[in-house]
Amino acid sequence: MIDLIVSQGRVADRAARMIEGAARTAKALEKRYGTQSYFIGKSAPPANDDWSISLPQAKETLVELRQAIETSIKGNNRTVMLANTCSASLASLPIVAREHPEAVVLWIDAHGDFNTPETTKSGYLGGMVLSAACGLWDSGHGSGLCSEQVILVGARDIDPAEYELLQKAGVRIIPPTEATPRNILNAIDGSPVWIHIDWDVLEPGFLPADYTVPNGMLPSQIQTIFEEIPLEQILGIELAEFNASTDEESNEKALAIILDIVAPVFKMLERAK
Repeated sequence: MIDLIVSQGRVADRAARMIEGAARTAKALEKRYGTQSYFIGKSAPPANDDWSISLPQAKETLVELRQAIETSIKGNNRTVMLANTCSASLASLPIVAREHPEAVVLWIDAHGDFNTPETTKSGYLGGMVLSAACGLWDSGHGSGLCSEQVILVGARDIDPAEYELLQKAGVRIIPPTEATPRNILNAIDGSPVWIHIDWDVLEPGFLPADYTVPNGMLPSQIQTIFEEIPLEQILGIELAEFNASTDEESNEKALAIILDIVAPVFKMLERAK
């Protein structure tokens, strides 16, 4: 069974249509696969604020997300979190680490998201998610994730101080040109896996995302990775940071790309019913 958990409360959003992007993705998956979505949080306007402000503001949403994810995982369901920002993973990763300590986290993202309050230049909470889950700073929402079980896939925009932290923590980095199914499967090495995708990992132009970076991955690369990872190893998936457009044609194209990328997993789940 698939649990679609949709973050609809502001979790450090700096762009106006991230919450809508998560909701549109949920509706598209519902329509194609007949799944039911659980919408969590109350929408709030975006703001270009510091993590010290956005983190307390997001507390209620993060607590509710954590509860829903915990229920899903303990129910032995496949968890799919559709998130407005990567910051929502402050709720999920500590639960994954606690319930599945052997799991590998595939963090498919253009950025490292491994800054801390001491190293961040932007003050953006989403750039500090993995480091919090790995216990480098206290978000108030838990930690416990072993950094050596984190694999950054497609990362190419990493701050110097952040890179130093990643190296010390033993986080593996697979750049876009090396993100082949064989390399990913070798890195996972048969372990159960939790997969996070920030859509800025893609080459700009495929999907509207908040922080685009050139020389990214192609949709077909990620789709092939999903095709090759055995279904029984996939614990859950997070899809984050689709910044919905005001142009309906653009949104339809973006959603078609998203659905194509995740189709291998959803089709396998359909067959496994």
